[in-house]
Amino acid sequence: MRIGVDVMGGDFAPDAILKGCAEALPDLAPDDRLVLIGPRPIIEEFLTERGIKDARIEIEHCTEVIGMGDHPAESVRKKRDSSIVRMAEVGASRHPRSCDFVLSAGNTGACVSASVLNMGRLPQVHRPGIAVTIPAFKGHIVLIDAGANPEPKAINLYQYALMGEVTARLVHGIARPRIGVMNIGTEEGKGGAMVNEVAEKLRITPDCNSIGFIEGRDLFEGVADVVVADAFTGNSLLKTAEGMVKSIFAFVTQEVLNTDPMLLLKLEPVFKGIYKKHDYHEHGAAPLLGAKGYCFIAHGSSEARTIRAGIRSARRYVELDLNTAITTRLAQAMPIAYPGGIRELDRPAAPQQVNA
Repeated sequence: MRIGVDVMGGDFAPDAILKGCAEALPDLAPDDRLVLIGPRPIIEEFLTERGIKDARIEIEHCTEVIGMGDHPAESVRKKRDSSIVRMAEVGASRHPRSCDFVLSAGNTGACVSASVLNMGRLPQVHRPGIAVTIPAFKGHIVLIDAGANPEPKAINLYQYALMGEVTARLVHGIARPRIGVMNIGTEEGKGGAMVNEVAEKLRITPDCNSIGFIEGRDLFEGVADVVVADAFTGNSLLKTAEGMVKSIFAFVTQEVLNTDPMLLLKLEPVFKGIYKKHDYHEHGAAPLLGAKGYCFIAHGSSEARTIRAGIRSARRYVELDLNTAITTRLAQAMPIAYPGGIRELDRPAAPQQVNA
């Protein structure tokens, strides 16, 4: 398997990314290839300093970098020799040095734009979405979209629901994933026209285990296996959850320490186990579902262990042939929910009256 990694993307790039790639080498098969994408001098200096000589490593040289604060679409157009653009290029099947999957911890918007531009989209997909797996008190939750499409149409959210369903079924082994649409209330008719349209389309979709609307407080309770939201809402939920986990653990640790320091020593293994389960560094990277290729986007503050975990988890998605399953599911469902396919996006949008 050929694995492409953007070594210049992320808050701690290139050092943390290159360290993560080096740590991932023992996980690779003898015939795998790890393609490091970035300036050759930087990569070669890192490998030389650490005495890394591995025939499985290849370098895809490029000279530019898209910063975390750069405008996504504009930077993709102007910085054609950037590591993110090159990553997306080698992620396309038509590239002569094509990779089976690519990974970046860089500018999310640029990763999405470059992937859509170079890889294209799966049949009938209008806008790809980022699917993040969140550990719940019972099992796992697939949250989609977590950052790709902040202004979606109803048809986008509908497709996210089905792509998330396929992910929950294949990756997490859930036979009939429960799909919940994030809303401001659970009652029928709550929220705007868009989420109500999505709920209705899911209701009429065959073999779809839709549970209707859910609220933010339901996220970790295991009410749904797939949670559908626009990118703004989904990313806000994700970042809130990350901050909440850190704050709660810090608070509980300090309270126990103040009460009984010896008790903290006894509870330390329990705390570490729970924290590890909810630590995003342990889960690696999230797939951009709907792209015609496998692109995985890691957290901007990824450490070396994040990259290693991302490579490990991404490999599983490819081995499961997730894109073929998504294509099949959309081909079954779209003619029923949206007979006109993505051409229905040409019709006038419904007025967004919110029922609070």
